[in-house]
Amino acid sequence: MILDLTDVGSCENKEITKEVAIELTSFDSKLGTYSFLEKKPFELHIVNQENKQMLISGETDVVIAIPCDRCLEDVPTEFHLTFDKKIPLENGEASEDEEEEDAEYMIGFNLDVDRLVYNEILVNWPMKVLCKEDCKGICKKCGTNLNQHDCDCTKSELDPRMAAIQDIFNKFKEV
Repeated sequence: MILDLTDVGSCENKEITKEVAIELTSFDSKLGTYSFLEKKPFELHIVNQENKQMLISGETDVVIAIPCDRCLEDVPTEFHLTFDKKIPLENGEASEDEEEEDAEYMIGFNLDVDRLVYNEILVNWPMKVLCKEDCKGICKKCGTNLNQHDCDCTKSELDPRMAAIQDIFNKFKEV
């Protein structure tokens, strides 16, 4: 959703509150595509501070389905997103890093709400997602979800450095 903020940017000390909706249907990144399970419209409060900077604030909650890192079952993961951005207006003093960051979701006086939400989700993305603390994962040989069923695969793992010695024992094993 693109929000036109020309009226706020042109009037000194003007404040508005707008209800905006998230139009994203999924969160796409290099890690994969994750669908939104829950998202709600929320309010953004926008303030022009003496024609020097624009303050954008608001908060919302979204729920995204992320696969468990061990068993790959979808886990509903809640994100509480808080927006508190300061965007320098024309002729404002800002470092180059801030300008590059702002350019992603603010082009002129047009605010890309979906890009703003995307950036906040990216920053808050969890390092590891588990369906439960004691998740058993999947079998490395047959791919069975060990939380649901046990498999008959051998569980012992041999040290690959000892594979040559294991082959010698297997050749001379009495049958």
